[in-house]
Amino acid sequence: MKNFEEKMTRLEELSRIIKDRETPLDKAVASFDEGVKLAAQLEKELQKVEKKVEILLNEPEPQKGEEPELGLFDQ
Repeated sequence: MKNFEEKMTRLEELSRIIKDRETPLDKAVASFDEGVKLAAQLEKELQKVEKKVEILLNEPEPQKGEEPELGLFDQ
């Protein structure tokens, strides 16, 4: 999976699978395992974004012609 939104969509799908009473136990457990791993990845991504936002909020205004390099966007 490539981006945050795709990962969230997959996590929601896994949640639906687990909640479905027709889902076999082994599939529910596998879905739960995948969901736990996916949630951990998403949490790490959110923490990185939070740190970057905090830097932006606490950083002084850049001087004219000077742009900060935060790695927010791939070039």
